[in-house]
Amino acid sequence: MTVLTAHHHALAPVVPRQYVHKAAQSEVLLNGWERLGADTFRITAQWPRSHTFYDSVNGQHDPLLVAESVRQAVPLLSHLGYDVPFGHRQIWDHLTWAVDPDAMESAGAPAEIEMRVKCSDIVRRGSRLAALSMDIEIIRDGVPLGTAATRFTNQSPSVYARLRGDYAFAELAASRVVALAPPLPPQWVGRDRFRDVVLSPSDQPNLFQLRVDLNHPALFDHPVDHAPGMLMLEAARQAAHAVAHPAFAVITGMDTRFSRYVEFDAPCWIEVEALPAQLPTHISSRVTARQHGEPVFGATVTARCGPAVTEALHLF
Repeated sequence: MTVLTAHHHALAPVVPRQYVHKAAQSEVLLNGWERLGADTFRITAQWPRSHTFYDSVNGQHDPLLVAESVRQAVPLLSHLGYDVPFGHRQIWDHLTWAVDPDAMESAGAPAEIEMRVKCSDIVRRGSRLAALSMDIEIIRDGVPLGTAATRFTNQSPSVYARLRGDYAFAELAASRVVALAPPLPPQWVGRDRFRDVVLSPSDQPNLFQLRVDLNHPALFDHPVDHAPGMLMLEAARQAAHAVAHPAFAVITGMDTRFSRYVEFDAPCWIEVEALPAQLPTHISSRVTARQHGEPVFGATVTARCGPAVTEALHLF
């Protein structure tokens, strides 16, 4: 296994799991990085032909692989590009991404991905990284696939412990997790297994309860003290899918903001409302997560309409 350092500029054959904050090496998507300039980087990834959670559907790679690739790039560049020690926490502020669904075809083969990253608005506290923004061009085999932009803060263990108090301890947080409620039918949210459903129904058609399954091998690859960002993105996708079904086909982008930590010890409610679409072939939804009555996460989700809806539009 190649050991990466902040001075390692050549592309590496593999990225060790600790640099992307994963426990299982099989969950690592990134396979190389290089510094192009003071605050510009090239990161490579390989999306597998099949994944236990982000699997190909209808001959297309799962678009949330874009978000997970960006998520893995955050700690990778924090540690290797900006000398952040292990044990520091990178906390999402916002994430926006969009893809061309026609470029997501899987063809039964892995996808070779390149991310061209420009970092800006860098804040330091003394010599320590405190926050930065990333603008990312995503390319597949030389063809533009999509874009992403994100901002995150970096918190030292002492700062994180002070901010979180008792909630900073993953074992204690896990002992207080809300009991799992029954899931929605998988087909309603674009899934084929109950295990992968992250929403429970309520007595209102556009309101769902977040399901926090600490035993899920992909969403909870390692112990954490709050709901991870990728769980919230999946909840937004599933909520948008549930209210648009069967018109919903494939997600093409998200604009998300993380306001507060989503804790394990109280129900988190996911509300979704339809928005006017900018294109007749697309569906847009606004998803808001609330805990204790306060907004903790929000997302605008855009998806391309299903074949039946698109064909009907062509008749007029």
